[in-house]
Amino acid sequence: MKNRPTDSPTIVSPEKWLAARREFLREEKEFSKLRDRLAAHRRELPWVKVDQPYLFESPGGRVSLAELFEDRSQLIVYHFMLAPGWEDGCRGCSFVSDHFDGALPHVNARDVSFTAVSRAPLAEIERFKARMGWKFNWVSSHGTSFNRDFRVSFTAEEVEAGRADYNFGLNDIGADEMPGLSVFARGADGAVYRTYSTYARGLDLLIGAYNLLDLVPKGRAEDSEAPMKWVRHHDRYDHVAVAN
Repeated sequence: MKNRPTDSPTIVSPEKWLAARREFLREEKEFSKLRDRLAAHRRELPWVKVDQPYLFESPGGRVSLAELFEDRSQLIVYHFMLAPGWEDGCRGCSFVSDHFDGALPHVNARDVSFTAVSRAPLAEIERFKARMGWKFNWVSSHGTSFNRDFRVSFTAEEVEAGRADYNFGLNDIGADEMPGLSVFARGADGAVYRTYSTYARGLDLLIGAYNLLDLVPKGRAEDSEAPMKWVRHHDRYDHVAVAN
């Protein structure tokens, strides 16, 4: 990208720098308050009961959606793009997933379980998971309608058309798999309810590396047409990736 702030930075005195930083702090505080309001509104969204008896393949055998909660009342599912026969998992999903393991002890302590779900058979998931060195729970929805029902897997006809029902509307899709995240809760009646799902840019919240990049002068330095083009699987960075 051209015209990055580092191309021609404004150099000022310490006094002017402090004044500019204090002015920007007001904007940051406004954003923090807006984010808190948005999070509160998200928690107030209605729930919908999940009646479909989904079964997944796990390292311990077949498990239901309810069993993925373990002994907790809330469950986060990351819809990881890994279809049957793929040699690698999606680079973008892998970028996101590099952030999970460190967070999970803290999330589990707050009554939340986590799992990734992919359409690939379990053996293919386990092979890629071992290569990446991840520890989080990851199960296979192979042979079920789970991915289709949660609008993260698409037919050949939809892929050819380039548009499908994704992210709560008719939107562009680039492959037969797309990323997403869904949240579930166990009700007082013991039933499982879907409380939230998010897709596309809604997944930015999961990427701590982006938060770090947003702090530095060059920012994310991404191509607006292909923002994650620079991302690699973490075992395939053979040099420092710098955007042009």
